[in-house]
Amino acid sequence: MSAGVQRIRAALNDLKEGICSIYVWPMLGWLEIKQRYRRSVLGPFWLTISTGVMIGGMGPLYGRLLDQDTSAYFPYLAVSFVVWMLLANLITDACTAFISAEGFIKQIKLPFTVYILRVVWKNLIIFGHNLLIVIVVLVFFRPSLGWYLLLVPLSVMLISINGIWIGILLGLLCARFRDIPQIIGSLVQIAFFLTPVMWKATMLGQHQWAANFNPLFHFLEIVRAPLMNSDPALVSWLVAIGITVVGFTVALAMFSRFRARIAYWV
Repeated sequence: MSAGVQRIRAALNDLKEGICSIYVWPMLGWLEIKQRYRRSVLGPFWLTISTGVMIGGMGPLYGRLLDQDTSAYFPYLAVSFVVWMLLANLITDACTAFISAEGFIKQIKLPFTVYILRVVWKNLIIFGHNLLIVIVVLVFFRPSLGWYLLLVPLSVMLISINGIWIGILLGLLCARFRDIPQIIGSLVQIAFFLTPVMWKATMLGQHQWAANFNPLFHFLEIVRAPLMNSDPALVSWLVAIGITVVGFTVALAMFSRFRARIAYWV
């Protein structure tokens, strides 16, 4: 058996063991949130409050600036911003997935993917807290809801699966090159304004096709559209699934090649 095949098998085995360590990464993810809000009365709900205040301030302002009907724009903004935070946090936290786990990596023998799953789980918990804002806004403004809501769990699951390969890829690169987290952070900030979060793709008029070249738009849309009672465009699902397949292929190739060096890089 060639060395390349052995490395690929070791990488796949690491991924399998990491996913099966269901007693480890959920605990680590929740522990990280608890430590962040230790001795706080409201605890993780400060995440919900801060996000709610931001949406409450941005809604009337940008609704006015963009000349949008508040009753329709406020739910759109709330859903968009909460889903965007999930996407953005998955990307930025992935950069430090291995770096922040240095103590564990050097002292305990665990699958490396445990630290990736910890990041994904932590951000799903935060997303769950922020989802309360979406529920409140939807109840208050009472937009029409339909069976499309059943697609939301599937969409969030697809985003979470993508969070795994993003964590593997960026975790490796950032452990080796410590300037990359700053670069990724800046790119995510720029992407916020280039992605239809506060504005709608339809506002581009005849240039609406440009939004389709933004992969973040498609991941945002597969969650946002069902919550806004519309069926996500088939192209968004196809792009999201295609990115998942290509992303995992590249990430596993990198992981199998450099997995043994992670402990030295951190």
